[in-house]
Amino acid sequence: HGVTLKDVAKRVGVHHTLLNYYFEDKKKLFDAVFARRAVVTSERRLRALDDYDRATNGAPTIEGALHAFLDTDLDLYIEGGEGWKNYGALGALVANTPEWGAELMDEHFDPVVLKLIGLLKKALPHCAEEDIFWGYHFVTGALMVTLARTGRIDKLSGGVCRSSDFTAVKERMASFMAAGFRQICGAAPR
Repeated sequence: HGVTLKDVAKRVGVHHTLLNYYFEDKKKLFDAVFARRAVVTSERRLRALDDYDRATNGAPTIEGALHAFLDTDLDLYIEGGEGWKNYGALGALVANTPEWGAELMDEHFDPVVLKLIGLLKKALPHCAEEDIFWGYHFVTGALMVTLARTGRIDKLSGGVCRSSDFTAVKERMASFMAAGFRQICGAAPR
């Protein structure tokens, strides 16, 4: 909160009145910065989920739905450079800031999440809706900790694992989370 619009303007090399004119205040500037990449990741994930749903003729698997949801996002962080990795960390901060972050997450990501929930309901037709939503909650929690790249797993594992290794995460997360859904929903592996 200690950065002013003047500080931002100076850093990017424009006169501060331009930022005041286009964004009015820091919150609106932040929202615009967040939205710029949120649109990209949301569209990619919605497309992946829709494509997956069509490819399975409406009979998705838990793991397949999770791969469509997670992998397209993780690919941005693997292939998109430091800018995307920083955006992931910013997204983790936003997701964990209820005072103002929940509104941004709702606005930009609810359609994606609800599409995933719909696929999970198809994959787990006998699962209680409550358990599907809790399962999603656990998925997104793990994803946000991953995107934050805190370095904690690096220290705990003695360097065996790196919090910035999104390829390793991609190889494991969907399968791990699918097992959790099967467990809480009492479903046989598929």
